[in-house]
Amino acid sequence: MTAASPSRRRAAPWGRALAAQAAMPCCPRARRETIKVLVVGDRERGRARVAALIRGARGLEVAGQVATAEAAAGIRAQVALLYARTPDAVTATRVLTRGGPKTLTGSEPKVLAGSGPKVLVLGRRGEIGGYARAVLRAGAAGLLPWDAPPARLLAAIRAVAEGGVLLARDVVAALTGCPLDETPDPGVLTRREAEVIALVARALSNKDIAAFLWISEATVKTHLNRAMAKLALSSRAHVVAYAYDRGLVQPST
Repeated sequence: MTAASPSRRRAAPWGRALAAQAAMPCCPRARRETIKVLVVGDRERGRARVAALIRGARGLEVAGQVATAEAAAGIRAQVALLYARTPDAVTATRVLTRGGPKTLTGSEPKVLAGSGPKVLVLGRRGEIGGYARAVLRAGAAGLLPWDAPPARLLAAIRAVAEGGVLLARDVVAALTGCPLDETPDPGVLTRREAEVIALVARALSNKDIAAFLWISEATVKTHLNRAMAKLALSSRAHVVAYAYDRGLVQPST
């Protein structure tokens, strides 16, 4: 028996229980409000289909349907669904997240910082991973295949509205070189490591997590680094994707 064996046996039940119950501590949820969703895409039939899906979902409302990101200027929404291809996805994401193009007196239209919606990019399978990194740098909060199941899409909208980051499996693999199927089971985590992972998935900063768990920020970093090492996760976005994929945290319904 090695010195690490007892610790591993104690940690494993926590991972299984957390994955099964998703009963992780998280930040107190804000008062529930209707989430306004803007649908952006150059195909009218596709916009109409997803708009109908949103209208039939509890707590969601269609704020508007437009063909381009530029046409979204002035439409207030918490989330924008962007059907995009490379290279347009990057420019459109930047325009949406910064509140649209602003025309300055005596100059050409420019994109200025604003209070735009959180952008959930929907792309073609096989293509989306290729421009994922650039779209995330442009400000996207999530990337999913355009043909994701309706329940998955609605859950992604809610999670992004709450401040989460949603990445499809093939996007995670493209960003990290490590498919989620190849990462270890959460049973290798201690209770505190699993708590920290779940709170990171809820978009809390290390400072907020420290305050929530009544521990120091340095201790949060230690738990997070150990958990990422155990799970072979390479970034905070990878942590978020893993937590949702393995059921350590669930999007609100």
